[in-house]
Amino acid sequence: MTADEEDRLMLLVGSDHFIDHQTPDGHPEQPARARVMAEVSRRWSDAGGALTAPRPATLDELVRVHTPEYVDQIADTAGQRFRLDADTYTSADSYDVALHAAGAAITAVEHTLTEAMPAIAFVRPPGHHAEPDRAMGFCLFNNVAVAAASARAAGVNRVAILDYDVHHGNGTQWMFYDDPAVLYVSLHQYPFYPGTGAVTDVGRGDGIGFTLNVPLEAGASDADYDRAMREVVGPVVTAFAPELILLSAGYDAHAQDPLGGMQVSTEGFAAMTAHVQRLAETCCQGRLAAVTEGGYDLTALDACLESTLTQLGDGPPASGAAVIGDTNRVNSVIPAVRQALAPYWSGIFR
Repeated sequence: MTADEEDRLMLLVGSDHFIDHQTPDGHPEQPARARVMAEVSRRWSDAGGALTAPRPATLDELVRVHTPEYVDQIADTAGQRFRLDADTYTSADSYDVALHAAGAAITAVEHTLTEAMPAIAFVRPPGHHAEPDRAMGFCLFNNVAVAAASARAAGVNRVAILDYDVHHGNGTQWMFYDDPAVLYVSLHQYPFYPGTGAVTDVGRGDGIGFTLNVPLEAGASDADYDRAMREVVGPVVTAFAPELILLSAGYDAHAQDPLGGMQVSTEGFAAMTAHVQRLAETCCQGRLAAVTEGGYDLTALDACLESTLTQLGDGPPASGAAVIGDTNRVNSVIPAVRQALAPYWSGIFR
């Protein structure tokens, strides 16, 4: 392999520093998650995969999506322990760790924009619940939103964000709710925390039609997610024609996860990632950057991270065959999504 070929491989962005964000004993978003990420990263690097450490995000990068006052609030927690809401905490190093989480997402985007090859950032704390002016749901800074805004600032005209975390990414949705240049797509359990993500949440103002929510009943399976990807998500993303796709890769819809109520297998996640990768290859020359979100069963997290690396890297493509079959939990959702989006995507949904 030539040096040029090595430079153009898929990139993993990760660091042991993510272990340093401490949460109370028994908290599901625990440092052990970062230890799993570090171990998977080590295996990837030992096998010859490209691995780089992140840089911290700058203030200018953060305030594209967060208010300056909110960034100051999180900065003021440095060196101390705080409880920001019912389940979101900081410790002495959390501010710096959160800066590196957002910076890792930016690094992944910079790689895929430059090399037209996939990249993935293994980070914690997760980000998609963080809103412009508040922490929420374990999240401090909205990593994928910071990365999307960075791409827009670099001249990318259209960004699609796909989010398959079991929880709706309320923060990401609201940050781009008025923005026609960013398509936000979420497949999530509903009703469920945080209570947002109804099928009728489709955007506002200039951004109307550019939010696509697929609220799935508890118990949805590999086959259910596959149908949603094929029948509604894929057509809208293709019509939107993004120049970059970002993936909020949360694995808490896994059948083993203690927080979610879904029935997605490791193979099911690989198949979803394959869908997203094919969309990136079709729409934007393979420009795809993934950023981790949730996933709280450590064994399942290890397996899903490994399968995502295999899918995005040089491994065999996922077969797409559902390990956990159709539960019919999308039978009513797909028509509802089509109806909600038909006024804005009439060429797809009639």
